[in-house]
Amino acid sequence: MKAKTSDQTTSTLFAARESIEQVEEGHALAPRFDIDGLIPCITTAAETGEVLMLGYMNDDALAETIVTGQAHYWSRSRQCLWRKGATSGLTQEVVELRVDDDQDAVWLRVRVAGSGASCHVGYRSCFYRSVDLSDTSGETARLVFKESQKAFDPKDVYGDAPNPTQL
Repeated sequence: MKAKTSDQTTSTLFAARESIEQVEEGHALAPRFDIDGLIPCITTAAETGEVLMLGYMNDDALAETIVTGQAHYWSRSRQCLWRKGATSGLTQEVVELRVDDDQDAVWLRVRVAGSGASCHVGYRSCFYRSVDLSDTSGETARLVFKESQKAFDPKDVYGDAPNPTQL
């Protein structure tokens, strides 16, 4: 990774948003971050297309992802930039980075190191459960597990690191 300040990288990598035509039909990356400075990022497995996770990037995370070829995100729970897999070793090598039509969402296609899992709970995908849409009882919606087993034991991988899930 080259030495840089985030201001230097983002000013080089990201164009100003000057017109709808430029944003929708142009060749310059001009991302639109939300009021909190974030852009949602869907991450899928390059080989299968399976959705692995939904994360958020700030300008530094998007720039680091582009510069290094490794997925970086902004952790809303920890309020810091993180390289996916820095603790677990389950890094995400970016195969392709796409932006949507109005450049306010990112899609990463990645190859995951190790077990191929991306979820801190130990499953391959963070989307390991679905809502039971056949239950129309009006009671609390029921979740059904779509992955039958974990890809790794989180205690073995993360040890005593704090769980990022917040109540």
